[in-house]
Amino acid sequence: MGSPIFMLLVSLLLSVPLSSFSELNILTKGSSLSVEKPDHVLVSPNKKFSAGFYSVGENAFSFAIWFTEPLHDGSRTIIWMANRDQPVNGRFSKLSLLKNGNLILTDATRITVWASETVSLSPVQLQLWDTGNLVLRASETVILWQSFDFPTDTLLPNQPLTRNSKLVSSRSQTNYSSGYYKLFFDNDNLLRLLFDGPELVSSFYWPQPWLNSWEAGRTSYNNSRTAIFDSSGHFTSTDEFEFFATDYGVGVQRRLTVDVDGNIRMYSLDESAKKWKFTWQAISQPCTIHGVCGPNAL
Repeated sequence: MGSPIFMLLVSLLLSVPLSSFSELNILTKGSSLSVEKPDHVLVSPNKKFSAGFYSVGENAFSFAIWFTEPLHDGSRTIIWMANRDQPVNGRFSKLSLLKNGNLILTDATRITVWASETVSLSPVQLQLWDTGNLVLRASETVILWQSFDFPTDTLLPNQPLTRNSKLVSSRSQTNYSSGYYKLFFDNDNLLRLLFDGPELVSSFYWPQPWLNSWEAGRTSYNNSRTAIFDSSGHFTSTDEFEFFATDYGVGVQRRLTVDVDGNIRMYSLDESAKKWKFTWQAISQPCTIHGVCGPNAL
């Protein structure tokens, strides 16, 4: 029989609630993550991705997904945000998985800032997958909601961009709110970049708007409107646009981002230097991007 001290220690450890640990694998019905516990995060099984409250300003937080490993300067690379345009307070805000199956983000006044708008009477769990996809599911096969369907400014490998989604740049390197540059499928089935700036000014700038689809190396006949890239760095689109990363191959962490300057870039992580390097970009002449150069530059 164990000593009384040993048995007391075991009983104390077993009595510690799950919320006391900083790393979580799964969020279940009736549980929540608090903004007041910034290290209380969901972590993917491979440890490459984390999800939790991320500081975006003074007493301002967004629920986000980021690459777990910090860069050389200590910063994190954000890949998704639930509430980029409506940060919550640093006190009393929570991400909660309700017993009705709805995932909600509430601020200090208990106002719902964001919600998955899902309902399920079955057991539901929220988990961050190894792909960087935050998934709310009712079973192994039933997905109620996933972050891959609602990207912000970044795509990850095998995350499709569809007719129902778009990438929107951040306002600046330090301001994560929605910016002026958007990548999406237009009504003519072509993947396009749009500058949608202040003062109701908007214009397409990639591919060059004066080109016909065939002159731009595209086709408008496929209306399925899907673009995706694999882990090796091969990007394909149903309008027949494609490219390969300059370091094409497996074993590299990649992302595709509409940057704050309006360019699309694919990045690879240099793990030894802890820096991102771009391995493809859509536009080689920055001043062809609207709002970048000249007297009306942002």
